[in-house]
Amino acid sequence: MTRRTAPAPAGPGLVDLAPDQRLRRLELTVTRRLDGLLHGRYRGLLPGPGSEAAGSREYRPGEDEVRRMDWAVTARTTVPHVREVDADRELTTWVLVDASPSMEYGTSTLDKRELAVAAVACVGFLTAGVGNRLGAQVLAPDGLRRFPARSGRTHLLGLLRALLDAPRTGERPDARAAGRADGDPDAATPGLADGLAGVQRVATSRGLVVVISDFLDDLPDDPDSPPPWATALRRLAVRHQVLAVEVTDPRELELPDVGLITLIDPENGRHREVWTGDPALRERYAHAAAAQRDQVRRALRRAGATHLTLRTDRDWCADVVRHVHEQRRLATAPAAARGGAA
Repeated sequence: MTRRTAPAPAGPGLVDLAPDQRLRRLELTVTRRLDGLLHGRYRGLLPGPGSEAAGSREYRPGEDEVRRMDWAVTARTTVPHVREVDADRELTTWVLVDASPSMEYGTSTLDKRELAVAAVACVGFLTAGVGNRLGAQVLAPDGLRRFPARSGRTHLLGLLRALLDAPRTGERPDARAAGRADGDPDAATPGLADGLAGVQRVATSRGLVVVISDFLDDLPDDPDSPPPWATALRRLAVRHQVLAVEVTDPRELELPDVGLITLIDPENGRHREVWTGDPALRERYAHAAAAQRDQVRRALRRAGATHLTLRTDRDWCADVVRHVHEQRRLATAPAAARGGAA
């Protein structure tokens, strides 16, 4: 009689991470729609020549950039030479996820924090490859959680599981009560600038840094004043390619006419009753929200970060596809022009 052995249990899948099936088809959808665009062949979302030295060759007028001149070889041979480089084959990606209370808001299919998890999964699947590594830091009210940079599907699924299972505001003890023993009430409430500084400390090699947030942390009232996190973001952009993923909800941009409502600030718990039947109030709200988003866009642009906006009421995967195609078009347009001229 032949005995049948039970099949080995399958590893964790996306269905285990998202019982509500919101991320169930994420891997298949993303890899099919963006196949070949992001698989760790370059250090980031933009294709480039790389940075690993691979010798020199003679300078070709009209084709080569002067900034790539190899002056040492040129002086030795008295013939102009340019440096040859190999494309970088290994990518280290660091993700900073904003899990503050303001990210728990949502009026559509997803709330902002769920959309942030989807963005992390997207980055993880699209940068997966041999030798590529993914690390993360989660900015939560009770502190900064760190996940070391590792490779492999198991590591990515474990990171997604931790993000999905992270307690929300009403499910965790008061963050200030979990502070350090020195009694500092602000010790357990790090800001976005603290999270960016933490990423800069661990991201020792050049790579891709993805910041996923609503970027509303300590946004100044003066639109001409830079937010406190702008300096830290600029420092990261000097060494790394930085992608800023701004997560928004439609109700943050416009106020519906639903009568008397109570607005609650998720960061400090303050309440305010608002009569939404006033059209002048709704117009002022929409104007202020648009000005606030424009302030965020300008701060990200000045910091040197690539900006991608995801909304809870839109197809975020389609937005990622459009963004990557546009970035590749901008990156390859100069090379195509040089090739046509040649």
